[in-house]
Amino acid sequence: MFGGKIGAPEIILILVVIILLFGAKKLPDMARSLGKSARILKSEAKAMKEEGKTSTQASGSTEQSSSQRTIQAAPGDVSSSRPVNEPTDSAQR
Repeated sequence: MFGGKIGAPEIILILVVIILLFGAKKLPDMARSLGKSARILKSEAKAMKEEGKTSTQASGSTEQSSSQRTIQAAPGDVSSSRPVNEPTDSAQR
């Protein structure tokens, strides 16, 4: 019934439909927004990995301070960085 191969004509048809649906003016903005979201997600994943490493090292100590870190947005986008208070232990809330 349907072929499993997607060739150049099918990809071109899909792109034409996307351009017709969203309009050529909005596509660069959508791509820019998607790229910014991907960079933020990547930086957050890296921060979570680093936080996991430091929390396993600090788990032996009984004293934990409430630290504040700043989430950085995409390079050049200084308007959306903000400090974030994170709870150190969910039982202390």
